[in-house]
Amino acid sequence: MNVVSLLPSATEIVYALGVEPVAVSHECDFPPEAAEQPAVVRSRVDAGASSGEIDAQVLEAASDGGVYELDREALVAADPDVVVSQGVCDVCAVDSAVVTDAVRELGLDCEVVTTDPHSLGDIYDDIRAVARALDREERADQLITGLRERVERVQERAPIERPRVAVLDWTNPVMVAGHWVPELVAGAGGEYGLADPRDHSTPREWSEIREYDPEVLVVAPCGFGLDQTRENLGDLTELDGWNDLTAVKEGRVYAMDGHHYVNRPGPRVVDTMEYLAGLVHPDVYDAAPRDVARPLAEL
Repeated sequence: MNVVSLLPSATEIVYALGVEPVAVSHECDFPPEAAEQPAVVRSRVDAGASSGEIDAQVLEAASDGGVYELDREALVAADPDVVVSQGVCDVCAVDSAVVTDAVRELGLDCEVVTTDPHSLGDIYDDIRAVARALDREERADQLITGLRERVERVQERAPIERPRVAVLDWTNPVMVAGHWVPELVAGAGGEYGLADPRDHSTPREWSEIREYDPEVLVVAPCGFGLDQTRENLGDLTELDGWNDLTAVKEGRVYAMDGHHYVNRPGPRVVDTMEYLAGLVHPDVYDAAPRDVARPLAEL
């Protein structure tokens, strides 16, 4: 069966189900062998630019055909039986409507599976949906059972004390992470007062962040690893009142690899909950690996 995955989280799901895709997106890099597959998606945005420049490019691209380009020739060459797309975010990956149109216009005989996760439950449902298309339902049941058990273990250890937590998935403009992130923070033993579960990630006024005054602040820009996050920290540290935040005063501001862990709704989202637990309650949970998260002062 030829499977084409058009976003990193779907690629991780496909591999976790024991199937190797024949083509992926330009951002698919886990497991490492995914990066060796042909890419059928290109970005029209310079991912190495500053956060402010990327935001401007995204806005311009969105008004002129979209952020991503689907390589139709490469898609035809992949001869897919199943294409896995998404509908959660136009900025995150090529939109499912674009994919469906391309499949119809190219006359491809394949199934398009659309993921649209906004919670842990949605992620499990997406795993099952992909598994049905790939005839890997038993494998999906085993995978989901293991993920649920790990989530329960984290939740069972969470202390009664719940510090105020904020997770930022962009820095210019400042955006508070939504979707599955509030649920992850709650499971990790934190209070997430700036967004409810399933809320979309949206730009927020800096005054809102200051008023909330997080005790733990996690900076995890979408698509950024730790090095790129470090390069853009001035977006936050130069804001009025930054040094007055409780998290800053107490040295509890952390950079986290948003590219791999916060913005990918796939099997590793449970890793993310475990790592967040280590940041929120370091006296209870193990610390996250240093290539995943570390204090800002150590970047």
